[in-house]
Amino acid sequence: MNMTAEYIERSRGILATIEQQTEAIQLAASWFSQTILAGRMVHLFGSGHSRIMVEEMWPRYGSFAGFNPIVELSLSFHNLVVGANGQRQAMFLENVPGLAGRILRNYDLSTLDSALVISSSGSNVVPIEMAELFQQNGIKVVALITKQHAEKSTSKRQDGKKLSDFADLVLDTGAPVGDAMLTVPGLDTPVAPGSTVGGAVLVNCIKAEVAQLLTQAGRPPTVLSAGNVVGPEKAVSLFESAYDEHAHRLAKLYQRVGVPSYVSEQQPTPGPEQL
Repeated sequence: MNMTAEYIERSRGILATIEQQTEAIQLAASWFSQTILAGRMVHLFGSGHSRIMVEEMWPRYGSFAGFNPIVELSLSFHNLVVGANGQRQAMFLENVPGLAGRILRNYDLSTLDSALVISSSGSNVVPIEMAELFQQNGIKVVALITKQHAEKSTSKRQDGKKLSDFADLVLDTGAPVGDAMLTVPGLDTPVAPGSTVGGAVLVNCIKAEVAQLLTQAGRPPTVLSAGNVVGPEKAVSLFESAYDEHAHRLAKLYQRVGVPSYVSEQQPTPGPEQL
């Protein structure tokens, strides 16, 4: 079998693993839809390459407001590989205790919120602490991990706890230990990871289930759509409306965060229609 055929075959196995998690996917979607219907946001977090799943959820074509993508450039901008902003620094920082708390200090969290924390190994400190802090704030946490890989990985946290220890629900990408799925004859290290395939399928399944639940509740989402599908004028309208809705939701996370001020306690200025 050639490499392409083998990778496709392994990916079919990943899809089968995801299909077996349908009930868990629907449960995650139920929690997320409740958050969105309450006018709040689903917090998304992933460090390193797990950032890919955050961006897959929102914002992009076929997605909608209601999700708060928490992407720290210091943990995920490693395109330069070496030198300033390189991979070594990012890998170091994602295991610094306390960083998750400094990130979440920026938000006024609510028990109405929910969260999706992504980490293939489930063993790095920052995503583990993220999930722990969300739970401490009464927020339901969905962890997206690679189960086989996580079970064989050693936690970088001193107490040995992993992301799954702070999750109300765990989803599995279906990739193998080490993530890479193919063995090339003559090469002693496997290539071609699979967690991105599984992760992308999982988040889009969740997204579709949430869209259905919102629509059934009478609050159909404003979906970012291509001009060649809905027409250029409607596409612009959808984008502007969805981005504005995102801003309105995000404002609630900032309005009364942290130390009170006269601004945070100030009542909204009446609009012309209220005068």
